[in-house]
Amino acid sequence: MTAAPQLEVLASGAFASLQDAGRRGYRRVGVPWAGVLDRRLMRIANALVGNAEAAPVIECFDGGLQLAARGGAVRIALAGDALVELERGGERQALAGWRSLLLGDGDVMRIKRIGAERIVMVAVEGLQLPAVLGSASTYARAALGGIDGRPLAAGARLPAVAATDRREQMLPEPPRAGSGPIRVIAGPQADFFSDAGLRDFADTDYRVTTDADRMGVRLEGPPLEHIGKREIVSDATVPGSIQVPGNGQPIVLLADAQTAGGYPKIATVIGADLPRLAATRPGQLIRFAFVDAAEGERLARSAEAETRALLASLRPLLIGGVDEAALYGANLVTGAIDALSAEYRPLLAAADRLS
Repeated sequence: MTAAPQLEVLASGAFASLQDAGRRGYRRVGVPWAGVLDRRLMRIANALVGNAEAAPVIECFDGGLQLAARGGAVRIALAGDALVELERGGERQALAGWRSLLLGDGDVMRIKRIGAERIVMVAVEGLQLPAVLGSASTYARAALGGIDGRPLAAGARLPAVAATDRREQMLPEPPRAGSGPIRVIAGPQADFFSDAGLRDFADTDYRVTTDADRMGVRLEGPPLEHIGKREIVSDATVPGSIQVPGNGQPIVLLADAQTAGGYPKIATVIGADLPRLAATRPGQLIRFAFVDAAEGERLARSAEAETRALLASLRPLLIGGVDEAALYGANLVTGAIDALSAEYRPLLAAADRLS
């Protein structure tokens, strides 16, 4: 029996890990969701290789990830603003993200650079991993999921399937980078802050500090003014909760954050904007804007409609990067002939004799 191919991690870059849609249903017993920081990128990457939308992917930051196919061809796909290098037979070729890519045995893919939004998802055709509490997501603090519960490291090997003969796919028009304030819903402890503190929160540019990871993002700006006590009896948190400890500096919780905490929460980032905040870089300035729950729901529905439209727009990529659908759609091949058809083979043979 021929062994199945594998995908070897040659270099993991900045905190690459295996994630899926998350570990739902256990927050009540202290287990965070974990899961990808940007579900849209996960869904696009998986669709590009024909996986289920919530299949495990490699989530990576800021470039440096290097992968090699071992024991056969492996198809991967990248969703995100990335500059990619393919090494094949000693030659190197630069490629963009937002596409699938067939790695032959021994081929190496490197993510050389990631754009303004620093998260990229890499899907692997047919990747299946054991589920722990219903998810393959890596939660490193408790050693759950992924490979031995740890972020990816050089030498790790992922099980793959022999690449199918499906055509390579691309996303012709990637989503635009988000802009404007990060929208939030007040509370649940907004009444622990003065009117001046609430105004400062919405009127201030905050700087993303270097203390940022999958657990949360610490921000730096004018201290927010509390009213009375600066702590509460610990209660539930969710990804997007914005805690404000005694120093008045906000902390935005992300996928790996604790499930409860004793700092008052001034606001909660809406789901449509949380991936954009998670993708910010240290030193970047952000601003918040309050919306109500109804507007948050409307924006969530709009974001889902945009994602579905992106998935529906995926199209084949020809050898050399030619967009076949665009070629035919623009009517650029009118009058073309099939030179290998029976009708034209005698002419082709005659031309060969004259050359």
